[in-house]
Amino acid sequence: MDLLCILSSLLISYLIFKIWKRIDSKRDQSCYILDYQCHKPSDDRMVSTQFSGEIILRNKHLRLNEYKFLLKAIVSSGIGEQTYAPRLFFEGREECPTQQDALSEMEEFYIDTIKKLLERNKLSPTDIDVLVVNVAMLNTTPSLSARIINHYKMREDIKVFNLTAMGCSASVISVDIVKNIFKTYKNKLALVVTSESLSQNWYSGNNRSMILANCLFRSGGCAVLLTNKRCLSGKAMFKLKCLVRTHHGAREDSYNACVQKEDELGRVGIHLDKTLPKAATRAFVDNLKVITPKILPVTELFRFMLSLLLKKLRGNPSKGSTAVAQAAPKAGINFKTGIDHFCIHTGGKAVIDAIGYSLDLSEYDLEPARMTLHRFGNTSASSLWYVLGYMEAKKRLRRGDRVFMISFGAGFKCNSCVWEVVRDLNVGESLGNVWNHCIDQYPPQSIVNPFLEKYGWIREEDDHDTFKVREEAM
Repeated sequence: MDLLCILSSLLISYLIFKIWKRIDSKRDQSCYILDYQCHKPSDDRMVSTQFSGEIILRNKHLRLNEYKFLLKAIVSSGIGEQTYAPRLFFEGREECPTQQDALSEMEEFYIDTIKKLLERNKLSPTDIDVLVVNVAMLNTTPSLSARIINHYKMREDIKVFNLTAMGCSASVISVDIVKNIFKTYKNKLALVVTSESLSQNWYSGNNRSMILANCLFRSGGCAVLLTNKRCLSGKAMFKLKCLVRTHHGAREDSYNACVQKEDELGRVGIHLDKTLPKAATRAFVDNLKVITPKILPVTELFRFMLSLLLKKLRGNPSKGSTAVAQAAPKAGINFKTGIDHFCIHTGGKAVIDAIGYSLDLSEYDLEPARMTLHRFGNTSASSLWYVLGYMEAKKRLRRGDRVFMISFGAGFKCNSCVWEVVRDLNVGESLGNVWNHCIDQYPPQSIVNPFLEKYGWIREEDDHDTFKVREEAM
């Protein structure tokens, strides 16, 4: 009898130990953001609408219609008068860039952001265990990650990942890589470096499907410090709750929606196909199908299912009952029941409008994305962090709040994730917030481009549907 009690006690102790080990290992797998630093280029790289017009006017291959098309795209994009471009644009060399131009553009970014981030957190470069670098349009030898390691003299055993061609959704992909590493390795510090190289990617032709990218992208970047160290969880800003990646590369129309290619005269540029809006919508919907059950309460999911069921039971209205169809209540899901803030990729005014409509968001919800687009433009994968910085600078982020990040990229991809705010974030604490110098000026009374009044013809309808389709897709 005593032996049986001893064996039972040992068995129970073993089970308790295994359960505790399981719980303990999960705690070490958490992914926290300790800090992040967005890049603010120097003021001598600032681009106005007038200067943008001068740049595209230098393209001798453009006819009047293409020039008007591009100027209309710039004025209608939602981008303001204080965004930034690479230095060679101010030197008039955008059509004959060198590799050194691209490397200098990247060095100016990562030397600034990584240095500030490490100094603010009192860390040495040798403290970094994992480095993930994503720059879609620049692939050099040695890689950009190797250049960063060389510049900062990081450790020999650092785990390194260098991502290219991932497009505007690369930030979430980088976070996913770090999250998976944290599942295996305990007590690590990771550095994610995200930017885009514009110096060597100016399209000098006149193909309408390829010239729009020249107008909408701007210089920027961000360095993000992440950890799974339990002892640092109290200092963290955000905790990753869930992450979902959707890739439609197996579908031909999605795969070909955004492609780098040569035009008929051999000039390289980014081709934006007319199928891009449809591809983006499809990827977005499929992504939401997966992440929605992870982030919304059961009560809202049940309400949504009941709403769909009632709609099916009522049946579809006849073709002649248009008024009835329009008056019928919209069977939508309320994302605000599980999400407090929406961090949307600043791909363009139409992208922000479309996501806002799909998720039934208010202007307050869309303000961070609109203001980021206006102040910094579309900085590709790093744009999400500028949007997050705006929320922080406006003191919107409180402990327990949830932030929903949404991004899109060529392939075609839609990636999203949800962060929980670990502690109240006050702008006074974030001395490195890129918005600190101008946050009191936002939102302005109007973000309408002044050239809309100066050039009345911009309001006229374009002769082709190219502008409408491509602008919606960016």
